[in-house]
Amino acid sequence: MDSEIKEEIPVHEEFILCCGIETQVLKCGPWTDLISNQIANRPKLLIFIIPDPNAQEIKDIYGLRGQVEHKLAFLRTHVPKEMKLVVIGHSIGCYFSLQVLKHAPELPVIRSFLLFPTIERMSESPRGKLATPLLCWFRYAFYVPGYLLLKPWPEKIKSLVVRMLLRRMNLQSEFSFLNMLEPFCLINAAYLGSQEMMEVVKRDNETIKEHLSKLTFYYGTIDAWCPKEYYEDMKKDFPEGDIRLCEKKIPHDFILYFYQEMADMVADWLKDDLSKI
Repeated sequence: MDSEIKEEIPVHEEFILCCGIETQVLKCGPWTDLISNQIANRPKLLIFIIPDPNAQEIKDIYGLRGQVEHKLAFLRTHVPKEMKLVVIGHSIGCYFSLQVLKHAPELPVIRSFLLFPTIERMSESPRGKLATPLLCWFRYAFYVPGYLLLKPWPEKIKSLVVRMLLRRMNLQSEFSFLNMLEPFCLINAAYLGSQEMMEVVKRDNETIKEHLSKLTFYYGTIDAWCPKEYYEDMKKDFPEGDIRLCEKKIPHDFILYFYQEMADMVADWLKDDLSKI
């Protein structure tokens, strides 16, 4: 009888200084320091995942452009120049992925997957029409109440609240979600969100055209951030591109309940690329 063998892949959390900012990095695999390790012991490929957020000093590090420079600085400082890269972006992480390709053409990116990509007309999307006034006009009204309500809470209380929320949502997390209740993190997230609404307007067709052969776009059918209309426009403008539409009704925030399905799907797409390394 056939039995499925699942390999144990070590996962660990690390905090590093990048651009003068303490940066959380989740590492999957046995390696720790790619720069210091001897070439023979390094993996041949690094998969760099840019989720929906959060060397030199960067102005406005928590803004949209600052976040792009932060990702570039990490890749240039902590990843060997010759190491091949697969870049995976989700939501606004897809915008960052395209910016990485645009501003760092020297990086050996062999493939990039853009999942539920918010790369254009964010404020015009159904969800954006609701989020824009909240993030751009009313976010200041939440700053003082947020500090007054959340800042005094002891860590034990925050941890208890987070565990209760995760249990209620039937979620499990290997790493802490305490940042959800940190006023500093919430304020920075709202600030970045406001810039996304104002600046992510026109699709970067020039960068997409230049790197089209290595790009895979994956749009949802029930995505209020990048509706099906955006998928249809992409197919019309880039008929030769690898532009896919979800047939499984996976939501935009798939990381909550559909992470395994998406991981399996992307791993299957990667098989051909990995076989050539």
